[in-house]
Amino acid sequence: MTFPFSAIVGQDEMKLAMLVCAVDSSIGGVLVFGDRGTGKSTAVRALAGLLPKMRAVVGCRYACDPAKAGGGCDSCAGLRSRSGGPLRSHLIPVPVVDLPLGATEDRVVGALDLERALTQGVKAFEPGLLARANRGFLYIDEVNLLEDHLVDLLIDVAASGENVVEREGLSVRHPARFVLVGSGNPEEGELRPQLLDRFGLSVEVRTPEDLAARVEVVRRRDAYEQDPAGFVLQWQREENRTRKRILLGRSRLSQVEVPQPARERASQLCMALGTDGLRGDLTLMRTARALAALQGDSCVADSHLRQAAAPSLRHRLRRNPLDDAGSTVRVQRALTELMGSA
Repeated sequence: MTFPFSAIVGQDEMKLAMLVCAVDSSIGGVLVFGDRGTGKSTAVRALAGLLPKMRAVVGCRYACDPAKAGGGCDSCAGLRSRSGGPLRSHLIPVPVVDLPLGATEDRVVGALDLERALTQGVKAFEPGLLARANRGFLYIDEVNLLEDHLVDLLIDVAASGENVVEREGLSVRHPARFVLVGSGNPEEGELRPQLLDRFGLSVEVRTPEDLAARVEVVRRRDAYEQDPAGFVLQWQREENRTRKRILLGRSRLSQVEVPQPARERASQLCMALGTDGLRGDLTLMRTARALAALQGDSCVADSHLRQAAAPSLRHRLRRNPLDDAGSTVRVQRALTELMGSA
């Protein structure tokens, strides 16, 4: 039983970023950097209990969407050939899979099923964490301490949406589309730029400095530890309300209009900040659109771009030796120059 997402005190930017990625998974995930003990891991694990269930093919090892089950999944193809009819489906919880720092490559990508190989003499594939995370969330705590060979692997899979395993006489290709969520403390080391760029959003969390907020955090956590079931029940109505917002946001997403002036403002902001490539422009536009859908608006406006700018762009800025301001300050300054004061 996890701590309710809605019961987390403060950390509004982090919570909003996670909700936005739940509405539009193409944004590319969330990187949460900040002080230890500020609710980073709690928020990610609470997200699992908040997300609406998803429809998946019964018996598919990769939980494929039945509406897209014709797409190249060997597991679905085998089920179809055996049944000779349409694939059955059922509702399952959205997977939120932890990737431990010490995980081996076999554990992550999958490997030969040794038990079947020894007992039946059959070369069969045993799926790994990437297979379990398909259509869900892959969470890496202390992501900045992840070993380089796993970083390289994640970069490849995040870019292609497929996991390819060529080893021990196996040749397997399976879908691995997931929202990457990472958390860490910047004091313990920096994240490699190649992986940093794969995160759609980056948020900063800090220890609350307001006395009332700190006391409320401690009160809620203590109440949860004393009676987890009662505390979860107490927040059930708010959790249902947030879940409904996600579902409505998903249904509205394709209908939200992004007018030409909004596209131009997004690109002007990225140009003013000197971001490399066009991934920042795309992420800013997608995030603003998902925000509009989540908030019930039919059109992307300056208010959505303002909210989306810092998490979409702060981790894409080049270091400027002549400007010692933090990345968040630089984004806010550029926003003010482009759009005026909020």
